[in-house]
Amino acid sequence: MGNKFEAPWGKPQSTSSNSTFHSTSSQTSQAYQGGSSSSDTNGEYATVIEGLKKIYNNKIKQLETTYNFEGFHSPPLTDSDIEAKPIVLLMGQYSTGKTTFIKYLLEREYPGSHIGVEPTTDRFVAVMNGVEDRVIPGNAAAVNAQLPFRGLNKFGQAFLSRFQVSQLPSPALENMTIIDTPGILAGDKQRIDRGYDFTAVIEYFAERADLILLLFDSHKLDISNEFKMAIHSLRGQEEKVRVLLNKSDMVDGQQLMRVYGALMWSLGKVVQTPEVMRVFLGSFWSEKPPNVFEDCRALIEAEQKDLLNSLRELPRNTTVRKINEIVKRARLAKVHAYIIGHLKKEMPAMFGKQSKQNELINRLDKEFTTIRHRHQLPPGDFPNVERFKQGLRTYKFEKFNSLKLNILERAEDALANDLPKLMAKFPQGNRMLSPTERNPFESTESSFSDLPPSYWEFSSVDKASVMSQFNALHPVNGKVPGSSVKPVLMETGLSNDILAKVWRLADWDNDGYMDADQFAVAMHLCKGVLSGGELPDELPKSMIPNRKV
Repeated sequence: MGNKFEAPWGKPQSTSSNSTFHSTSSQTSQAYQGGSSSSDTNGEYATVIEGLKKIYNNKIKQLETTYNFEGFHSPPLTDSDIEAKPIVLLMGQYSTGKTTFIKYLLEREYPGSHIGVEPTTDRFVAVMNGVEDRVIPGNAAAVNAQLPFRGLNKFGQAFLSRFQVSQLPSPALENMTIIDTPGILAGDKQRIDRGYDFTAVIEYFAERADLILLLFDSHKLDISNEFKMAIHSLRGQEEKVRVLLNKSDMVDGQQLMRVYGALMWSLGKVVQTPEVMRVFLGSFWSEKPPNVFEDCRALIEAEQKDLLNSLRELPRNTTVRKINEIVKRARLAKVHAYIIGHLKKEMPAMFGKQSKQNELINRLDKEFTTIRHRHQLPPGDFPNVERFKQGLRTYKFEKFNSLKLNILERAEDALANDLPKLMAKFPQGNRMLSPTERNPFESTESSFSDLPPSYWEFSSVDKASVMSQFNALHPVNGKVPGSSVKPVLMETGLSNDILAKVWRLADWDNDGYMDADQFAVAMHLCKGVLSGGELPDELPKSMIPNRKV
């Protein structure tokens, strides 16, 4: 067999779904494609997003605007909403570690953040990627067509003055947007009037979120009335909800078992679902306190890894979720149109309009049953009766639009034909890379390292000194393919066998690409070998940044 370095590496065609915080851009829903933004898979994802916008705007949006859907549910979606990166919504009572969790992921504080034991913020903050640190006030963010927040205008000035967008350059934020919410109040504090409908805002973000993370403190398991109302507003979004029992190392193993059981019991009284909600254990400290317990460290680290994997999988799943959300929205809008059309039809032509409207509202549950049987609609698509009653009281039924079959037919055609066809275009999984594509060097065995222990800490990696080399490789979404890294590693003069092992160790997610951290580790390993050291068969966990373990 000839020297494999004489031929260029095959270009990986994987979507790299296992890479850390894999990127799906808000403009094209791109996957990594060996540095090429025009690959077939990128085109397929872009086609899905463009198709989804076209279907919604042409066949579903009119159904919502004609029958006052916004007044009962949520505003119409904009193109920015459909194109948006995955959204992670963080919720929890004050001092449960929401802001510290974000700092852990980003490895720095975001602009305007503040961490403390008492309620430290009364505002919602959208933490997004940007070229520089800056804060965009709520009013400006809500009118910016490039941001997915125009629907927040409906909550008025009282809310927008307590909302902001914090932008900063971050590899993690290339793939998601994080919504940091105000600490939910407990006890006497929850009687404070926020000045806006807190629960309605939570519901708005929950509908658009890809993952909803409820944070609890191991010393604070009570669920206040405000928190209970916020959790109830998540009904219909349960598949997105995950629970984090944070600061789990502040109690010993026996107490942790009791705390976990108590949390499950408390959640069971609030969340009325047949499935048991997944509860992760974690301790996401910016600086670990000296009084933590270490007896459950292995368990906590394994749980943290599972949670971080959930975040990493978001970009891969977000396009499918968006299609699913449009389907749910179209079904809800169709039922909503039948309800509004029915109420309009039941109104008298001349006299007794107010009394008839009151009668229809009072017996709304029976009207729902009539509508369901008449049009053969599933009961699960109908809204909550009591909440719908509250919305109806702000309208005059005689001003509702009558049922227009052509508008309904377009929405039904979207549900029956257009959206299923769009799903068929969705890229079906990832092509498996061959071993030579995953690792551009052949695998070999070597003995364990005799380098000093301090060498195997990520903090010893001089990342800054190699960033100019990495940037010269023109990374796409923070990643470069093996074909670009190969010549740089070969310049070290090390043998094929050694470079093969360097690649296998540094490409710890085994996707055929390297980000800046992996590239820096690879160069660090080469430097160690050139200094007379040997490489281990497995990379120590201490060499991988905590957020990527």
